[in-house]
Amino acid sequence: MNDDPVLRASDADRDRTAAVLAEALATGRLTSVEHADRLEAAYTAKTVGELVPLTHDLPDTDITNLPNPVETQRVTAPFSKVIKRGRWIASRHTTLSAMCGALIIDLSQAVLPGREITLDVTAHFSKLLIRVPDNARVIDEVGAMFAKRQVSGGSGDDGPVIRVTGRVAFGKVIVARGDPT
Repeated sequence: MNDDPVLRASDADRDRTAAVLAEALATGRLTSVEHADRLEAAYTAKTVGELVPLTHDLPDTDITNLPNPVETQRVTAPFSKVIKRGRWIASRHTTLSAMCGALIIDLSQAVLPGREITLDVTAHFSKLLIRVPDNARVIDEVGAMFAKRQVSGGSGDDGPVIRVTGRVAFGKVIVARGDPT
């Protein structure tokens, strides 16, 4: 990471900070709440100078041996209703799958890693509701057959990009700001 505090931070700079924070959480130096707060600040930092205070009270860590932040995760709702909301750490690529059930995903309070995340959705005979942050820009690339697909709300210009891909058959996918239910 470049030491010039006014230099714009790159995704690699943010990922290195996230790796140090993950190590601090794993070794008990940070609580899960402190980790989530600092991780959110790392992924919203615009300059290198904003990243420095996030790890200043942590020991030097050799990040070459640390694992990368979670790049993918899967949330499924087979024949059930699953709700994921509140403060949680999303991944850059999340697969959302519902079959004969309902899946409700709320990203409004989630920690989003980076400027763009992808949600790959599959919904068969199901309902999938996704709440996005108010300032998010949604890119809708979902294919639908005998289904309802709705993306509502404005287009954010300063927030994260949320790309929604996948297929829906005999169900519905709703992406909204505010409460989608």
